[in-house]
Amino acid sequence: MTRPAPAGRRWRGAGPRSAARRLSGDDGQVTLLTIAFATLALLLVTAVVSASQVHLERKHLLALADALALEAADAVDEARLYDGGVARPAEPGRPGGRGSDATLVRPADVRAAVDGYLAAHPSSVGRLEDVTVLEATSDDGRTVRVRLGARVRPALASVVTAPWSGGITLEVESSARAW
Repeated sequence: MTRPAPAGRRWRGAGPRSAARRLSGDDGQVTLLTIAFATLALLLVTAVVSASQVHLERKHLLALADALALEAADAVDEARLYDGGVARPAEPGRPGGRGSDATLVRPADVRAAVDGYLAAHPSSVGRLEDVTVLEATSDDGRTVRVRLGARVRPALASVVTAPWSGGITLEVESSARAW
């Protein structure tokens, strides 16, 4: 047995008219709007996370280039250096030492040091793909310049990051000065 509705109040739970009234008007529109905003928020999160990951991988590649440049700047022929075959850096306005070569590092030694470091430390490349030494040289015999290239893929795949699913090419350059 059901209880009658209190006086002055209508009970909305039963009857064909109440079901029709629940489905009319703006009912259900908020759900669609919520789904649309949630989808937009998730796409935005995938874009931000992927961009942050690419930035961090670029920083990692730059740190690797710094390490390689330092390693190559240390590739000085010590026998030549200590025998006096290399001139000290000239003071501003004065030429270098007499009869000596001002070249501390040679381009061939720079490249050999960079390749040796990468061979000895294969884990230094991390998640980077296709790490390539684009340039490893010394123009003035004292300053070493290392330029690296690599490819990185976005961390999360979505409609937003689909154009870069093949990877993003990164290039960095670092230099170090010997002695």
